[in-house]
Parts: sequence; C-alpha cells; structure tokens
Amino acid sequence: MSRTLVQPVGQKRLTNVAVVRLKKHGTRFEIACYKNKVLSWRSGVEKDLDEVLQSHTVYSNVSKGILSKSKELLQAFGTDDQTQICLEILDKGELQVAGKERESQLSNQFRDIATIVMQKTFNTETQRPYTIGMIERLMRDIHFAVDPHSNSKKQALEVIHELQKHFPIKRSPMRLRIGVPEKDFASLLEKLNVWNASITSKDESGSHPSVIFEVDPGLYRDCSEFVSSLQGRFEVLAYSVHVEEDTHVDHYDDYDDAPSGPSRLPKESADSVSQLSENLQKQTTISGGNGNAKEEGKQNKCSTCNAFFGDASRFRDHFKSDWHKHNVKRKTRQLPPLTEEECMADIEVEDLKSDLKDYSF
Repeated sequence: MSRTLVQPVGQKRLTNVAVVRLKKHGTRFEIACYKNKVLSWRSGVEKDLDEVLQSHTVYSNVSKGILSKSKELLQAFGTDDQTQICLEILDKGELQVAGKERESQLSNQFRDIATIVMQKTFNTETQRPYTIGMIERLMRDIHFAVDPHSNSKKQALEVIHELQKHFPIKRSPMRLRIGVPEKDFASLLEKLNVWNASITSKDESGSHPSVIFEVDPGLYRDCSEFVSSLQGRFEVLAYSVHVEEDTHVDHYDDYDDAPSGPSRLPKESADSVSQLSENLQKQTTISGGNGNAKEEGKQNKCSTCNAFFGDASRFRDHFKSDWHKHNVKRKTRQLPPLTEEECMADIEVEDLKSDLKDYSF
C-alpha cells in the first residue's frame, strides 16, 4: 500500500520572507528578502547583499515559486544578470510590508514628528517647551494619523497648525542678524516694527549697522527678500529660541507620566501658602547668613528652588536631586517651590497615595 505525503491545508507559508515588488513594462517582478533588512539596506546601514536577499533569483510570484522568464528580464531590464536585476528591484521596488513591520515604521515616524514639534514650539502659558510625552498625547487627542508617504517635517508643521486651534501652543521665534547700509537702517527698523519683531541688540557702528532680533518663522521668506532688495547681510543665529533659565527641557522627561489637569492638582489652603512664603523668606539666607551682598553675588542660585549654593559641585548635583525635580514639577503647575524638608515630606505623601491605589477595599 503506497503512502502519500499529505500537507496540511491551513499551513502558513513565507513567514520569514519580505517581498519587494517592481512592475516594469507591464510585467511583475519580485525578489525574496529577509525581514527588517530592506530598510536597513536602503538607509545604508546594511552593506552585505547576501544578508538582505534570500536568493539571487527574480520571481514573477514569490508565494507560488514561479520564476521570471529570461525573455521578460531582457525585455524589461536589458540584461539577464540576476544579481544586477535584484539590485535594481531592491532600490526601486515597493516593499510589501508586514503588519508588525508597518506598525513599527509608523511608530518611529510618529516619534520623529513629535520631536520636531517639541523643538519648534513652546507653551504660551508657561513660556517653556513641551516634553515629547506631552506632545504625543496632544497629537493623539486631535486624532493625528501618520502619512508614511509624506515628509516628517511637513507633517510636523501641519500638526503645529492644528494644535494651535485647541491648545496653548505657539511656534518658537527665530533669531536673525541683519546688516544693511547705513542709509537703509531706518527703513529696516520700521519693517521690524511691522513684523512685531523683538530686537535683542543693535550695532550702529560702521557703514553697515546690524540688528539682532527674534521673529516668527513664518516671516523668514519676507525677511530674506527684504534684505536682498537692500543688498544687505542676512544670517540665521537660531532656528528655534526657548526660554533660557537654570532648567532644561530634559529635566521634565522624568515626569512625562505625572498626572496633570486642574482636577488632579493638590489642594493647598491659604494657611499652607502663607507658611510657604515664610519659609521661602528664610530659605533665601541659605549659605549666606550674614546677608553680605558681595558674598551672595558670588554664590550660585537656583531660581526654581530659590536656594543659594556656594560650591559649584553642589550646585551641579542639586539639579539631579529629587528636591529640584519635584520643584520643577510644581513650577509647571504654577505652584510655589518647597524647601528640601518640605519636599521630602511631600514626596513621601505622594508615595503613600500611590501605594493605596494598589489596594481595593
């Protein structure tokens, strides 16, 4: 009695194959590649072709294992060299992306767009930049969908325009330097007044006076055309200007998941606020008990915590402490800073509240 090999009907094939397809002269050509290697090849990360292609063979249908005919290859590519044809398909073909790979690609592009938006905007209420986590939440609130065929920068500008309709967000100004002939300097100042530009400094010495100012990025082209008409000098000093203080945007990343909104803010009574103001007045005397103005001028001050530090190393370590981070968190919610002892007590209370959430009664 003969036995035949019976294969299961529901067998899932080609689970580790990424297909790149190119249609040329009305004929479809396909090559079989390894997953996650096609994008690495196109971005220049992967250099070895054997790590990308599963075989140096051109198919008309990879899933059915049908090879392309030599006559079709000569008609479409002018050669029957399989490796050379595979390289052309790899560079110009369309990648048939799987579900998880497409999801990863869209997630990375979504993150890139959020990063560009963060670098180009700031909060009009706090005058500080948003964190990436906050930008991503705002993008989800407006139901933003990534277009994989569009540039990330172009989509970021569209996101900023849409976010301005619903949230307190604004594009950060550009910092420019313009130098014009002396006879045209008055007209330049009038033009800056029309643009509502914020003048940082002026240099009226010499035959070509210059001015440094901050202006909305949407007026960049108008500035360039105006300076060209006056035959002046035009220089970009900063594409995005944020508030310069003792804190940096990286200090906010530890609190991306912190609760926000007016309903979750801690309730502080008038008595506690008055106590804080008294403690702040005492705190200003830290490291300077005599109140000498000269000694205080030499000390390093943290404006967020309203504290002075005479030692530079202690001042640097202060920005990594829980005391400073907690006051940064309070400052974003427009709350007064706490002393180090009050901060430790406040953190302990928050930890107890978080522990209570783990239990259900």
